[in-house]
Amino acid sequence: MSTEDRPPAPRSLAEALRARGDAALGALLRSRPDLITPVPTDLTQLATRAGTRASVVRALERLDRFALQTAEALAVAADPATYGELLGLMAGDDADPAVVAALPHAVHLLREQALVWGDDDRLRLVRTARELLAPSPQHPSPTGLGPTVQEATAGMSPGRIQEIVAAAGLASTHDSVSAVTALTGLFTDRARMAALLADAPADSVEVLERLVWGPPYGQVTADPAPRLRWLLDRGLLLPTAPGTVVLPREVALHLRRGLAHRAPEPVPPVVETAAVHRPQVVDSAAAGQAYTALATVEELLKDWDEGGPAVLRAGGLSVRDLKRTAVALDVPEPAAAFWVELAYAAGLIASDGEADERYAATPAYDAWLEQPPAERWSRLVTAWLAATRTAGLVGGRDAKDRTLSALGPGLDRSAAPEVRHRVLALLAGLPEGAAPAAGPVLARLRWERPLRGDRREDDLRGRLAEWALSEAEQLGVTGRGALSAQGRALLGAPAAPAPGPEAEPSGPGDKLPVHHHHRPAPLAPLSPAEQAVASAAAARLLAPLLPEPLDHVLLQADLTAVAPGPLRRPLADMLGVLADVESKGGATVYRFTPGSVRRALDAGQAASDLHAFLAAHSRTPVPQPLAYLIDDVARRHGHLRVGAASAYVRCDDDAVLSEILADKRAAGLGLRRLAPTVLAAQTDPAGLLEGLRAMGFAPAAESAEGDVLITRALAHRTPPRTAPEPVPDGPPVPDDTLLAAALRAIRAGDLASTTPRKPGTGPAANGELPRTGAAETLATMQAAVLTGEALWIGYVNAEGAASQRVIAPIRVEGGFVTAYDHTADEVRTYPLHRITGVAELADDAG
Repeated sequence: MSTEDRPPAPRSLAEALRARGDAALGALLRSRPDLITPVPTDLTQLATRAGTRASVVRALERLDRFALQTAEALAVAADPATYGELLGLMAGDDADPAVVAALPHAVHLLREQALVWGDDDRLRLVRTARELLAPSPQHPSPTGLGPTVQEATAGMSPGRIQEIVAAAGLASTHDSVSAVTALTGLFTDRARMAALLADAPADSVEVLERLVWGPPYGQVTADPAPRLRWLLDRGLLLPTAPGTVVLPREVALHLRRGLAHRAPEPVPPVVETAAVHRPQVVDSAAAGQAYTALATVEELLKDWDEGGPAVLRAGGLSVRDLKRTAVALDVPEPAAAFWVELAYAAGLIASDGEADERYAATPAYDAWLEQPPAERWSRLVTAWLAATRTAGLVGGRDAKDRTLSALGPGLDRSAAPEVRHRVLALLAGLPEGAAPAAGPVLARLRWERPLRGDRREDDLRGRLAEWALSEAEQLGVTGRGALSAQGRALLGAPAAPAPGPEAEPSGPGDKLPVHHHHRPAPLAPLSPAEQAVASAAAARLLAPLLPEPLDHVLLQADLTAVAPGPLRRPLADMLGVLADVESKGGATVYRFTPGSVRRALDAGQAASDLHAFLAAHSRTPVPQPLAYLIDDVARRHGHLRVGAASAYVRCDDDAVLSEILADKRAAGLGLRRLAPTVLAAQTDPAGLLEGLRAMGFAPAAESAEGDVLITRALAHRTPPRTAPEPVPDGPPVPDDTLLAAALRAIRAGDLASTTPRKPGTGPAANGELPRTGAAETLATMQAAVLTGEALWIGYVNAEGAASQRVIAPIRVEGGFVTAYDHTADEVRTYPLHRITGVAELADDAG
């Protein structure tokens, strides 16, 4: 293309955006969705919003390390800079080939994000980004560079500048501007600078070497040492404040051989493979973890069936209740916090909302229990992927130094879903069965989002990634550290890349340190509908790997029962009432005790029912000690009756009541004899039942009519509750429909605001609406109907929103104008009283 045919260079970001096609504008709005919240009226407003501090900071935080380094280099380059100048700052005198190859993509990305605009011969960083990234004493540049010679000498006396010029071997000039220009020319001339530094004392060069990579500032006394005096005399160090000197940017760049960064990082860190396992081993291990996850959540909810822990006044679980839950689940406290938060995120537990507020299972838990195991797992992992609540923070402190509690406020971190997805996506890019080391994964994430981690004291993204790896293993998304087939399906990822020869396991241990050099294309997060399809596919892959539930146990003579695998639900529920879990693992051991048998009797079972149940579900004969235990507890069950007086206890055997009165452990119950067979108590019936059971008796509660009250499990449920909504990380990415509508609106508004007007007919393209009187508006409209000309109008709709439009009037009558609206590309009717004014368009308006 010749110079004459080339379109004029844009003079502003708005003009650069105006030259973009819809595809390029759509890419900008997808990557920076805050720019269309709300939809801007035209491209000028879009450019203004893209330059606001909040939006620029957000865009910078989402750059990878090399793109950010490129923006930082532009901030210390001339404004505007050429592509060649930028390449020199990034690749240095040696022209690093990796940087040369990667820089065009980085510049394209910055342009796409509207952080850089202009052609390659006039690259400009948006003003706000330059202010954020350019060096200053208060905010040092990440490059470690200081101010330019011109900036550092801005307050220096002309005489002192001339002294520096003379000491540097330059001819004196008539003014400070030309002197500073001459000094800058010296410092940017590699040959002359090399000659100047060749005469420098060795200790002076040592001073420069200490400052060259930053920080560029140093302290000097009122009487500097000779090595410093030599540098100050020649301007190689310049004073910025009393006692402070700085290394000028041009000098530093010469010493750095042109590099703005000590270590440019054009290529992302390789995610190294630490071990390789057979895919079948990975899937089986993940399935085992998935089964354990389901069992743990069920055990947690069963423990809270009749009302869980109390809700703290500020919300959440107390430290004591979390410890008790950890003991009940036989897991560490951080793991207990994770399972509690996972059940909450899946909508299986919530607070009951009563006056004495407690946590309990929701009605959704009962529906969840009825689903097949693979579908129950799918619901848990889908909730985990999208949850912003972060269990790893439990036990830490918030900004006000308050302890963060499980299920309490302050646990939402909007970056958590993105980090989880990205961690799993990196695993999906490895060969099947390959498990990465945690270090390279964290290094890769820090390269992809450097600012967000570097600016936090505790590197939140790094901790989120570590938690994601651990939680994925606990849930069975990964097995032995490698992504399972069901985990891959959960992401909607394609088939894994085939492992190379170096990735083959070398023996039965299946562990071989290799380095994986494949760089996968990033996997985009799925929409809710796509995620539902992916989760269903993951459940189908997992289902055949889960063990089939059993309908039997093995009873043993030591009052235990062994379940060699998962049990079918009716059997598991009944056995959970009749016996206590003694140990878990591949096989679960249940122990029968007087208390557990009494629990089954309290739930309405008769001794004959228990004998029949055990005989039906045991592959071994019912041991005699177990049969005796059931009969003995049943014989004594209900012998004592407790009712409401405040509370009373009655028994046909007055000797038993006398035994209770004589027992010192009954002192706290406030018992006194009302009749030979009746004792009254000062405590309530529940407390009396508890106290007598602690003393070794087996009392039964009775109603006012004297009937035994049967207590059944699964009694307490919250009202219907919805799962907590994730806290979004900024505005959502617009879908295709919203994006198309936003582009149409922006283009339409831009057409109205930029169409040329005739001189003297109103403000031009400055955002103001045209203003004319009612008579002039009507006359101009009527004239345009006759001539067929288009007009520029200001219009205020019924909601009070103002806009500019280009219309071609067709008919004016009854206080309305019917016109073809060029901005909306359709015929519309407008009330004349809502038109603020009208202006004629220039004759050459397109």
